Amino acid sequence: MTAIAVTIAGSDSSGGAGIQADLKTFSALGVYGASVIAALTAQNTRGVTAIHDVPPDFIAAQIDAVFSDLAVDAVKIGMLSVPAAIDAVADGLARHGAGNIVLDPVMISTSGARLLAPEAIDTLTRRLLPRADLVTPNLPEAAALLGVDVATGEAEMRAQGEALLARGARAVLIKGGHSDGPESADLLVTPDGVQRFSAPRVATRNTHGTGCTLSSAVAAGLAKGLSLADAVGAAKDYVAAAIAAADRLTIGSGHGPVHHFSKWW
Repeated sequence: MTAIAVTIAGSDSSGGAGIQADLKTFSALGVYGASVIAALTAQNTRGVTAIHDVPPDFIAAQIDAVFSDLAVDAVKIGMLSVPAAIDAVADGLARHGAGNIVLDPVMISTSGARLLAPEAIDTLTRRLLPRADLVTPNLPEAAALLGVDVATGEAEMRAQGEALLARGARAVLIKGGHSDGPESADLLVTPDGVQRFSAPRVATRNTHGTGCTLSSAVAAGLAKGLSLADAVGAAKDYVAAAIAAADRLTIGSGHGPVHHFSKWW
């Protein structure tokens, strides 16, 4: 059987994040990738200059087209900028009984552009948080979902992960990339406890698309039948290698992308 994953997210016209990063990640990890485009961005390594939201009925049509024909093994959800898009995705996933759902609550781009309307946070929390098998917020995103201050240490990261479980999440991967120190540590918080995944922190400005890449790598692992913990561990290793090799690429003049295919070229 061919492992299949679908990404439901926004398009990054410069290719470093969003749908494009997800499909590159799926391919690099041996998974066939399909897509549902929820938004279009005019974007490059320096910033986002425009966003066009895809109409909800067309988001629904894409979901129906993919799930009615492809045997989807996992779903990665990324940028959904407005409440209507979130509702369309939640309804579509329920309609098709989708499983192995990884929700990356994208709010701010690497360049600092807002990608999620403030009024959409409540809809995201109510409609998609309880449906996801894993939620993958970074430190600012976890704080925004909970309406609290950004965590400054692993004890606070764990507490916020547990608070998101109480809000309905089945499992939470709190990502520590925005913290300081010689290593970047992520905490997988589940009802059974906490697991820590770390990698050396790499000094590079080429980190565009890291969150998208990590969440889609987890989805790829789930599509191939890995357990959640094993999928997270494999994804962490993959992203660490992609960041370590990012400076081998010369893409744009701002925050360049990670190297999704560093194993091959």
